[in-house]
Amino acid sequence: MQSTETNLQLRLWTVEEYHRMNDAGIFAPDERVELLEGKILCKSVKTTAHRSATGRINYVLKKRLENRALICVQDPVKLNERSEPEPDISVVKIDPLEYADHHPTPSEVYLIIEVADSSLKLDCETKAQAYSLAGIKDYWVLDVVKRELHIFRNQTQNGYESQVIFGETETVSPLEFPDLQICLSDMLPPC
Repeated sequence: MQSTETNLQLRLWTVEEYHRMNDAGIFAPDERVELLEGKILCKSVKTTAHRSATGRINYVLKKRLENRALICVQDPVKLNERSEPEPDISVVKIDPLEYADHHPTPSEVYLIIEVADSSLKLDCETKAQAYSLAGIKDYWVLDVVKRELHIFRNQTQNGYESQVIFGETETVSPLEFPDLQICLSDMLPPC
């Protein structure tokens, strides 16, 4: 008896293959993609709220973490051999070569922040799982629609054990910089 189910096998890509595809011009220059768990994902279009929040977070963190960390905006982070996402913000260790010879890896990452307007489910589920598996200790998702911040911590092989949601009037601190108090409203676009 024949099965009516189709078992599709996905061919997963490595970071090295992903880079070769980019070098070969397979992706259009303005095409926004990233590699996550061996799959090439199309990134959603940036809304004005997304762009504004990303810029505000970058400004706040650069001003307050000057000489303590490098703030990267939509730059690659190599999680493993099959994942190289481009988080909206990554706070990484200062590198003497300014990452000229590699992208930051989990051991060099203090904090990753994704800004969500239409990507909340992807950011809180799929990306949270990938970041947790890679060992990212502090992962935040700023929801610009509900004006909330989801903070994921205590990573395990099964995902983060802790997820706390903060409202726009609350203050938060990164794990690696507990002295840094950030008012959530400073990261959100004005109402």
